[in-house]
Amino acid sequence: MSFPTTENLNVLSFEAMPSPRELHERIPLADAGAQFVAAARATLCRVLDRTDPRLLVIVGPCSIHDPASGLDYAERLRDLAAEVQDSLYLVMRVYFEKPRTVTGWKGFINDPHMDDSFHIEEGMEHARRFLSDLAAMGVPTATEALDPASPQYLGDLIAWYAIGARTSESQTHREMASGLSAPVGFKNATDGNIGIAINAIRSAREPHTFLGITADGTQAIVRTRGNRYGHIVLRGGQSPNYDTANVSLTEQELQQAGLSPNLVIDCAHANSMKKPELQPLVFRDCIHQIIEGNSSIVGLMLESNIVAGNQPIPEDKARLIYGCSVTDPCIGWETTAKLIRESAAAVAPALRARAGGVKAS
Repeated sequence: MSFPTTENLNVLSFEAMPSPRELHERIPLADAGAQFVAAARATLCRVLDRTDPRLLVIVGPCSIHDPASGLDYAERLRDLAAEVQDSLYLVMRVYFEKPRTVTGWKGFINDPHMDDSFHIEEGMEHARRFLSDLAAMGVPTATEALDPASPQYLGDLIAWYAIGARTSESQTHREMASGLSAPVGFKNATDGNIGIAINAIRSAREPHTFLGITADGTQAIVRTRGNRYGHIVLRGGQSPNYDTANVSLTEQELQQAGLSPNLVIDCAHANSMKKPELQPLVFRDCIHQIIEGNSSIVGLMLESNIVAGNQPIPEDKARLIYGCSVTDPCIGWETTAKLIRESAAAVAPALRARAGGVKAS
């Protein structure tokens, strides 16, 4: 007598994936690179602890789709970071995974050829190589933690993580964040709800136990100690929330929850209504808030690329515009560099006053 099959009914196949250890051995992190990543994380922790008065700026492409143009951007950012290092600490946005409400390109790791072939094993290897190159260059990196397995492959190379607006309420992502080795910014929900992000910060500070994978790729029970460097990222909702009123309300809710009032403002997404030309206006408004005495804004985020705007993914990939986003539209490099240079000079006195605990004149 035969019995009906009751599992994997909608699964077409299983394909082997190299273990995290295999990929680490194939693309090792050099000692100098490990020291750099550790130093970058320590800097970010000092910013959140308020022992480093500099303003964190997470800036870079909406997503990485072409490692060559990504490295080009990184070299430009490294040089710019050296110019403004006294007042701003620049971290490159390096997003390889894209959450999708329905459909769309899922990012470089999932589909590196951008043709729905989904060679995840190639995407993960290329992503690790790209991050390793940036560590060797001395460019700290920020990314979104989306797939719970990805940190085992790439986590030794990341200085800052975001948990996105769609996943801040997810128990899986809160548990994962509790074990990440770097500071984590939780975005408010897509409708603007900041309570979800605040609860996520509180949850991620606590120890958790959950299913995960080891370096050898085997299933394991993961036990974490909790991550005390969680903080909120305001990205807007049904309306922008970077203004002084929303910032003040967020400060109050964080304090009521017993959390440090550390805010990172995302100048893209709903805060700029996804219009890249508005990002500099949001950025300057936040800089003005700091100049006027705000002490809770510790970081700003920009979506920026070599070429402004965005482009659809063509069937013939040779037609792609070099250095132009294939996801959300970005501001261009010239606008980025000008904005950061001007803001670094304008905000420097206020940041020095923050450090001294006095009001800037």
